Amino acid sequence: MKEIVARHTIDQTQSVREALIRLDEIAPDSILFVTDTNKKLLGSLTDGDLRRGFIKGLDFSNRLLDFVQPHPVYIEEGNYPLSEIENFRKNMLKVIPIVNQEKIIVDILSFRTRKSIILADAVIMAGGEGKRLRPLTENTPKPLLKVGEKPIIEYNIDRLINVGIEKINISINYLGEQIEEYFGTGTGKGVRINYLKEEMPLGTIGSILLVDNVENDDIIVMNSDLLTNIDFVDFFKTYRDSGADMAVAATTYHVDVPYAVLELGEGSAVKSLKEKPRYTYYSNAGIYILKKHLLKLIPQNKFFDITDLMDKILEMNLKLVTYPINGYWLDIGKHEDFKKAQEDIKHLRL
Repeated sequence: MKEIVARHTIDQTQSVREALIRLDEIAPDSILFVTDTNKKLLGSLTDGDLRRGFIKGLDFSNRLLDFVQPHPVYIEEGNYPLSEIENFRKNMLKVIPIVNQEKIIVDILSFRTRKSIILADAVIMAGGEGKRLRPLTENTPKPLLKVGEKPIIEYNIDRLINVGIEKINISINYLGEQIEEYFGTGTGKGVRINYLKEEMPLGTIGSILLVDNVENDDIIVMNSDLLTNIDFVDFFKTYRDSGADMAVAATTYHVDVPYAVLELGEGSAVKSLKEKPRYTYYSNAGIYILKKHLLKLIPQNKFFDITDLMDKILEMNLKLVTYPINGYWLDIGKHEDFKKAQEDIKHLRL
């Protein structure tokens, strides 16, 4: 049983006094879910429920079921409508049970530790050598270089965990054993971490075929050397609502021309004049969401970049959309980027 489930559930046979003790232990998230011996949800119980019961004349000799709210809010396993979860959060619900078809509690969503639940697999690409960051990467893989108090890659893992991702695959190569030793199986973070070990360089997406079992229809893929506060929930919702086969997160890149630009028509005729214009372009941010069925477009045991996959998607007239990152994003590829990250992290909430 997950630790958080044990923390927030209590058997119907336990006493009112025991319930009070348990509620005191889990404050400020003081809510218990009363279950039968099979962990089937019977009701919810708070300090307020106990207080109202005592006012009505109940006492410590009564059953817990005499105090409970018999129709608590819950989420069905495998059915996580993001808009509904967002409404729960906005309505100040702090802890919500997740139940299976038999209404047995299988997990708990606590908004203290998770923002939402995205039903997707995740793959983090962490096999690069980080040559431009040498000598920092001579004995340490770039993903494990610390920005502030944590390695770069750990910010991304924690951000995925924050939106309910339970299985994370990490593609490793250069000094990959250090990454594997640092995170282990992921139990320390309450997730499952699997390592994809390249026998040969497979590009920026080829190693995804090394995943033993893709459990969900959607896959989040991202580079490990990014520092970002991208809103994964909004990204995922935008992707799903668009009906796209793949979504690419993008950052804006501005080009300021320091001169007046002439726009010409036929011959040498001037159509218009723009004084020191700014042109805005969208650049690939190294974060993607794609449908599971796209994996069949990736060749086995061959070098294959994510841009090759995007080219195939466009050739086949499948739907590829962009998602603009409105928050912070930094690709830590060079020494000046690493130095900037050390300053920025002092002021960011990641």
